[in-house]
Amino acid sequence: MNIVFLDGDTLPAHTRLRQPRFEHRWVQHARTSPAELSARLADAEVVVVNKVRLDAQALGQAPRLRLIAGAATGTNHLDLAACRARGIVVSNIRHYAVHTVPEHTLALIFALRRSICAYRDAVRAGRWQAAGQFCFFDHPIRDLAGSTLGVIGDGVLGQSVARLGEALGMRVLMAAHKGRHGQGSLYTPFEQVLAESDVLSLHCPLTPETRHMIAAPEFAQMRRAPLLINTARGGLVDEAAVGPALEAGHISGAAFDVTEQEPPPADHPFMALLDRPDFILTPHVAWASQEATQALADQLIDNIEAFQRGAPINLV
Repeated sequence: MNIVFLDGDTLPAHTRLRQPRFEHRWVQHARTSPAELSARLADAEVVVVNKVRLDAQALGQAPRLRLIAGAATGTNHLDLAACRARGIVVSNIRHYAVHTVPEHTLALIFALRRSICAYRDAVRAGRWQAAGQFCFFDHPIRDLAGSTLGVIGDGVLGQSVARLGEALGMRVLMAAHKGRHGQGSLYTPFEQVLAESDVLSLHCPLTPETRHMIAAPEFAQMRRAPLLINTARGGLVDEAAVGPALEAGHISGAAFDVTEQEPPPADHPFMALLDRPDFILTPHVAWASQEATQALADQLIDNIEAFQRGAPINLV
């Protein structure tokens, strides 16, 4: 079986990727450009891919392809309809990030709520010595206990963040994405969550319904100037509206681990916010703890081995 990993550099070097326990030929590329796809797909029976886009045209250049083994949960980069039409099985990775993403989310919340980065930068700049006393109070410090956490998205990660919030003494409001109603008594309407939250954390997939679900009109509804945290998907927020929302005081801070285009270009709106004490941008690493990436790698090979046995798992 010919197995081709198109973008191996999307996994950290310390992650151990064991070889499948059956006869195979494994070819791994660090990255794959669109111009390189045709040659690399020509003999592939299994393609391992994280972020390389495989549309109908690309799939047409893979006559022997039987399985796409996604090295992530998301499948936005895959033409699933074309896969179904061609009889190509697609598997993905599930539940590997149940600790790492919620922990990263809480780290961003703590950093903004307590102005951790702002105080670090101030100390580096000599502000402590200039203060002339044991401490200084240039930036706001707020407790999380007693505040309201709004979680948009009720999957495994959203529920985990909600439990962590409750453990910290936060009041938690759960909502599905904008436009969904009738979710039951455990859910709060989207607009109410915007209005009542001190922290908003996004945990939705990116779909046509969720794209730009938070934009200028939604920022204007945020009465409590919450922190906005996005460790889910770029595109859930109108990124050009974040800077104006910070300037207008509609939000008191924002932290993003994802952007609509990755990496963001030099003229991306977030690049102009990096010096602000109320903004944090991390490079899509919420998922990437050593424990989580190893779990991902192990499940990836499990998926390939299950397909080879004729009992595929984690089908999309």
